[in-house]
Amino acid sequence: MELHPKRIFTVEEAEALLDTLRGVLARIDTLMLQVRERTDRLQVLDLLWGERVRDAANPDHGEFQELRGEAAAAVEGIEELIRDEILARGVRFPVGGIEHGLLDFPTTLDGRVVFLCWKVDEPRIEHWHEVDGGFAGRRPVTRDLARRMGS
Repeated sequence: MELHPKRIFTVEEAEALLDTLRGVLARIDTLMLQVRERTDRLQVLDLLWGERVRDAANPDHGEFQELRGEAAAAVEGIEELIRDEILARGVRFPVGGIEHGLLDFPTTLDGRVVFLCWKVDEPRIEHWHEVDGGFAGRRPVTRDLARRMGS
């Protein structure tokens, strides 16, 4: 629960970032796919060889090392994108955010911190929730609420 976020967004400020964040989330999805593909192949090698795949004399050892390196690089790329392109902007990943393309933008409403809640397939920010409300507690952002948020 964030009571003192780095940045408070208005609805307009949050929406101005959506195109950029869609691109970031697409890059994360691409890297997630790379991790899954490498991990699947590593599991096959593990089934075939077990611990013996770690032996330099094993015929699949080179592929094993390469796949491990590629998976680690993709995970590092995901971490960098989250840190540098999302969190550094003051945007928050809620629980399940990476899997479902969810982001929260801290804002204020009537003197308290709440979150503007956006899902990657939504054209604009249409929902908000209390700090402890989560996705299930989403409510519509009305015009009146939008005017009162972030001020």
